[in-house]
Amino acid sequence: MKFSLLEVFIAMAGVLVLVEPLPAQESQSEKPKQFIYVLHLVPRLYAAASWTDEDRKVLQRHFVRFQEAIKAGKLILAGRTSESGDKTFGIAIFEAKDEAAARKFMEEDPAVAGGLMTAELHPFTVALEHKNP
Repeated sequence: MKFSLLEVFIAMAGVLVLVEPLPAQESQSEKPKQFIYVLHLVPRLYAAASWTDEDRKVLQRHFVRFQEAIKAGKLILAGRTSESGDKTFGIAIFEAKDEAAARKFMEEDPAVAGGLMTAELHPFTVALEHKNP
């Protein structure tokens, strides 16, 4: 009987969980992978006064796309820091079938494609997650 890495981690943490292990091939090949991309504003947008109406429309499309991805179960979470200027950054943690699909999702983000933000993609694994009641 083979156990997943998560099952081993849970066992090592001293938590008793009864789970039926999945066949190794099925559990590894069909499960989406998790990724994170980090977003940074382009320098011209550090000052709030420099945002144009078009910039705001692009940002709205970015937000709507994230809302749709949440509803579709693709986006795990997204948010940004409360700092301003060059200190601010955002993240999007999401699932994709592979790195190519993850890169496509990131590059098609309206804020990235529209030149408001730069983005950097990383493989990622959510180890613990708070579930809202």
